[in-house]
Amino acid sequence: MTNTHHLLILVGSSRRGSLNRQLAENVASIASAQGLRTTLPDIRALDIPIMDQDLEATEGIPAGARQLRQVLEDADALIVCSPEYNGFPTPLLKNALDWMSRPDGDIAGLDAFRGKPALALSASPGALGGLRSLALTRQLLDNLGMLVMPEKLSVGSAGKAFNADGSLANERQQHTLSQAISTLTDRLRRLQS
Repeated sequence: MTNTHHLLILVGSSRRGSLNRQLAENVASIASAQGLRTTLPDIRALDIPIMDQDLEATEGIPAGARQLRQVLEDADALIVCSPEYNGFPTPLLKNALDWMSRPDGDIAGLDAFRGKPALALSASPGALGGLRSLALTRQLLDNLGMLVMPEKLSVGSAGKAFNADGSLANERQQHTLSQAISTLTDRLRRLQS
């Protein structure tokens, strides 16, 4: 039986050659092979301004943030792939989540997040692979009301971590990633039934 669950994958880095974009594309490939649908937007292309309540009061929620929130509302789960900046989640990721969580007319912003499974992953050129920020990313997702999965993966020395096909060169890491997505899929099935 084909699984029709839908994953939103957010990448906390938008630079050309982003290691976390590579990780996210690997996630999408694994998810697709497991029968899941994925959406992998480019947050920077959505032109979401820095969170500013004065701007919110005068202009409302930016269209890009509304678009992301709608995708999250339609999705069954969220996967975040983000590097760390000084041990913290990136401003790009945090800003998008902040805007997405804002109330908007009759929409309670947190409703899009509440009760949905989430998985946090990271990749970085450094030895720890963004590990320091994973706990904070997980805490942020939990604060938004998500069911944060215990599985996680940080890919260190990520500039050399990917094969030409986009998979992780380290077979153990590739297996861990595949298993994390399988566990997420199982959680979605249990929540559905």
